[in-house]
Amino acid sequence: MAKTDIVQKIADIAKINKAEAGRALDSLVQYITSEIKTGAKVKVAGLGTFVMKDRAARKARNPKTGAMVDVPAKKAIRFRASKSLKQAVI
Repeated sequence: MAKTDIVQKIADIAKINKAEAGRALDSLVQYITSEIKTGAKVKVAGLGTFVMKDRAARKARNPKTGAMVDVPAKKAIRFRASKSLKQAVI
């Protein structure tokens, strides 16, 4: 689903125009991004939790050559779906 599709659905459900829905979606994404950058956990009731996690350095195998390669440590964003979202989908 593209961003324009999401904006249209938000506008339809909330009965607002597409410009307002677009600004609301952009604001939500901007807020989640800024909070995750600071290391905070963002919980959205009914949706889930966004959090930044550290991934340790590790060794991996190149599937094409079979050679071992070093994968450096990095930060990764994790999303854990809420219980209500899981129950609604499954």
